[in-house]
Amino acid sequence: MGLTARDMSDMSRLAQLAANPQDTTREEIYLAVASLYRVQGTHLSDRERDLMRDILRRLTRDVEMAIRIALAERLADDTTAPNDLIVLLADDAIEVARPVILRSPLLTDADILRLIVECGVAHQEAVAARPHIGETVTEALAKCAAESVLVTLVRNATARISPATYEVLVDKSRQIASLQEPITKRDDLPPVLATRMCEWVSDALKTYIVQNYEIEPKRLETAFTQAETVVKSEPPPPKSTPADSAHKLIDKLHAAGQLKAGFLLRVLHQGQIDLFDLAFARLLDLPLTELRQNLYERGPRTVALACRAVGIDRCVFATVFNLSRQARLMKPALSPEDMKLVESIFNTFGKTEAMDELHAMVGWG
Repeated sequence: MGLTARDMSDMSRLAQLAANPQDTTREEIYLAVASLYRVQGTHLSDRERDLMRDILRRLTRDVEMAIRIALAERLADDTTAPNDLIVLLADDAIEVARPVILRSPLLTDADILRLIVECGVAHQEAVAARPHIGETVTEALAKCAAESVLVTLVRNATARISPATYEVLVDKSRQIASLQEPITKRDDLPPVLATRMCEWVSDALKTYIVQNYEIEPKRLETAFTQAETVVKSEPPPPKSTPADSAHKLIDKLHAAGQLKAGFLLRVLHQGQIDLFDLAFARLLDLPLTELRQNLYERGPRTVALACRAVGIDRCVFATVFNLSRQARLMKPALSPEDMKLVESIFNTFGKTEAMDELHAMVGWG
């Protein structure tokens, strides 16, 4: 059963105040709506829930962070709070989201996986520190490029990590030294992978592995021999001409109307840079060569315009900029001046204007 006529009248009044507050502050309205949502959550109709979420979203940017943090702290352990209210807080700035991500039992794996794909490194770190995350979540986290996320994950003793995910983490530890010690100290690391790590870890960690894992002497000797002769090669760069299967996938998604910003972020986090380039080029209506030339050979202004044009949020711009350049073995560098320029792009241009500006800049269209 939905709200009573009186409740709906109160909600309509709150919606009006949210748009044009008079004697009531936005903070008071925010807390009143959140409180009503929390208490009445199980009795709301879809229309009523949509209305309350809309009010809260419209108010979020104008409400003091301390107020939102206080609400998140209060609801983080509440097992009766509406799931959408918890998700709304988890999507907020990390200071607000952190207690909910770390503690709320109401966040589902689907909610958490979406946060990993759509939010920035700080949210990913919070997810990686969340107690008792399962194998589906740890698999997604292991594909992240941020070192801090990976280290937080392997230091989370309660995280359940599958052998396949350990393979990914162990391979990454070749290049990321800070991963090596916490991985070897995990009780659930498969011995065969511990043996493999003897090829590149320090002598102290080799000694620890030998003393704490059951390793066949022959395998250990082979690992040490390989450690002396292995040549660490850089990962291959993206292909100049992506495979036909990649083109077909992008064509299929585009035809079905499913080629969106979320797909770009997902494949970028997974390291599939060829798919990222193809999808970005299609969304921007640019040839692949033009996309790559302007995305990687020009500065952050071009990248910001491209992100704005396809609907990538400002909060994940730095992630897109950094990961796309790391995939091409480029050193990402964003100065404070660059970030001010990026901020102005997102504040000044709408999606259509950003697309037109980008096309004019690259001399296309």
